[in-house]
Order: sequence, then structure tokens, then C-alpha cells
Amino acid sequence: MTKKLSELFNLPEDEVQEETLTEPIIQEDVTALAYSNLEKIENALPQVRGLEASDIEMDSLASLATESYKDLMDLGMQVDSRFAAEIFGTAGTMLGHAITAKTAKINKKLKMIDLQLKKAALDQKEADRTKEITSTPIGSGQVLDRNELLKSLLANKQDKDK
Repeated sequence: MTKKLSELFNLPEDEVQEETLTEPIIQEDVTALAYSNLEKIENALPQVRGLEASDIEMDSLASLATESYKDLMDLGMQVDSRFAAEIFGTAGTMLGHAITAKTAKINKKLKMIDLQLKKAALDQKEADRTKEITSTPIGSGQVLDRNELLKSLLANKQDKDK
């Protein structure tokens, strides 16, 4: 409890010792699971064909628009001021196109990662659904009523307690 709360409610002050963390807590199972999931996602991404081609196209469009922006800015600085406004406006449009190309590339990669995560989640749900339940007893042709089943369970429990 904080000092303000204890003062507000007129509670006696307790000496609270704060635990200091001297060594990091490493959860190896969680870390190993996270690494294995990450490897699965990374291995699945290159399997999708056509990603690299569109990435190269987007990069070339972005570099072309950036070069055009620089050329137009240089031209705008050298011409008469009454013509410079239109040139600078066009240069700004070119820079916008470069940003749009880079954004489209990043959005596409994020969508692909999202799809891979959704696929992994579906695969996990499917694996959980099809997993065989081993703890369910399977009867071998015998029919037990409730009382007989309770007697059997009590007998098993008493055997375990001994």
C-alpha cells in the first residue's frame, strides 16, 4: 500500500520491503516457444512467391520519385520566382509518390505477416481440435449406472490414499 493511501485511511504504517530483482528472470520454455514460432513465420514468408518482385518495383518507383523531387527542387531554385511555385508543387507531389510507394511496400509486408500469424493460429486450433484425448476412459461393452460408477471412483480414491 502506498503512503498516501495509508494516510488517507489512517492505517498504521507497515514496513514494506520491496523486492529487488538482481538477476533477470528467464523463462526458457516461453522463449524457446517464441523462437520456434518466429522461425516458422520467417520460413513461411519466403514461400510466398512474387514478394521480391513487387518489393523491387516499389523500391525503384520510390527512388525514381525521389530523384525527380531533387531535380525539380534544383530547377525550382534556378528559375524565376513566378514559375517556381508550380515546380515546387510538382516536386512535393513526387515526394508524396515516393512516400506512398514505401508505405505500400511496408503495408504489404505487414499484411503478409498478419496472414501468416492467422494461419498459424488456425493450424494450432485445428491441431487442438484433432488431438486425441487420452484421459477419457473407454468402456469395453459394460454399462454402469451412476451408483456403480461412484463406488468404483471411491474405491480408486481409497486405494490411492493408502
